[in-house]
Amino acid sequence: MCEHVFVRGLATILHADLDSFYASVEQRDDARLRGRPVVVGGGVVLAASYEAKAYGVRTAMNGRQARALCPAAVVVPPRMAAYSEAGAAVFAIFRDTTPEVEGLSIDEAFLEVGGLARIAGTPREIAARLRARVLAEAGLPITVGVARTKFLAKVASGVGKPDGLLVVEPDRELEFLHPLPVERLWGVGAVTAATLHGLGVRTVADVAGLGEAALVSFLGPAAGRHLHALAHGRDTRRVDTHRTRRSIGSQRALGRRPRDPEELDAILAGTVDRLARRLRAPKGGDRDGGTGTGGGRTCRTVVLRLRFGDYARVTRSHTLPVATAHTPTILAAARRLLVAATPEIRERGITLLGLSLTNLDRDDALQLELPLDRQAGPALDSALDAVRRRFGAASVARATQIGRDQGLEVPLLPEHE
Repeated sequence: MCEHVFVRGLATILHADLDSFYASVEQRDDARLRGRPVVVGGGVVLAASYEAKAYGVRTAMNGRQARALCPAAVVVPPRMAAYSEAGAAVFAIFRDTTPEVEGLSIDEAFLEVGGLARIAGTPREIAARLRARVLAEAGLPITVGVARTKFLAKVASGVGKPDGLLVVEPDRELEFLHPLPVERLWGVGAVTAATLHGLGVRTVADVAGLGEAALVSFLGPAAGRHLHALAHGRDTRRVDTHRTRRSIGSQRALGRRPRDPEELDAILAGTVDRLARRLRAPKGGDRDGGTGTGGGRTCRTVVLRLRFGDYARVTRSHTLPVATAHTPTILAAARRLLVAATPEIRERGITLLGLSLTNLDRDDALQLELPLDRQAGPALDSALDAVRRRFGAASVARATQIGRDQGLEVPLLPEHE
């Protein structure tokens, strides 16, 4: 465990981020894995313990490459229900700490603690107690960054990992930020980093020194202004407790064996069934471990995600004319995308199939179309949802799924590490 403190003071935003979350859950639940390099996922690395990361193993890496880097790694399959349960337990601790919580993912959140000084102490003291509670009650290590802005709090938690606490005070912000590599800036992925490196820009201080006009000329108006502001520590966003998810998704690792179109269609249909049910789910989710979306939502855009046999990824999307949570409508759009990709799948093979539903909105925001028959389409969906809530997600299935290998459900990977 490490602890860094810059100065006591007034920073009030916490960024709490569980350390190597999926791998940490596996080590927590199996004492034989503690202290050993652990990799979650075989074909592609979904998570790696810090013992594995020490060998260069990283999230989204080819599993074969990960095993070459770390032959002693213990590879375990993902257990999504266990991760969902652990994440819910940690978020309960977050919300017991402060009502001002903005969740970012299953394992990280921003917390605003500025109004708790009289009853709970300084932000540093609150962060220290939060870390102790997460370890004692959920059994997981967590790193907390504390700063005046969301951006700096997130950077602080990244620098403070693993299992650390780092407080950045307003009068030390640039002293903390400027020596860091440019990759610490939000929005700087591999492509932008390569562009900046080509200009001789390696640190945040170098970015700040370029000036806004130069950044705009090299990166474009939006990215240039964004990085210029961050490099000077400017971020006006506040913790948003009403933030809603903009998308939901699910994907399944399919292994290396060939899959015929009928198999892929069955897997796609099952994925649509699960996601559409989550769209319609009341707050609290389903019996199958899904977290729902907060209840009663619709989607406008269907996104198909594929990983081919050579590990290249592609994304195809279709935007519907009217937002919906109607399973057959969503499935028809997803099938059109899959059929269009079939020639490439035949040529290159497929190892992963995923689907995301984006442009989400509340179902009561839906503008009805003539003849205003809102109930006819979703009636069957609602009946099936009720059966699955009562008897479990597997109680009703499509005939095409019976006896078929549906692949292994895996968490959605970030666009970049």
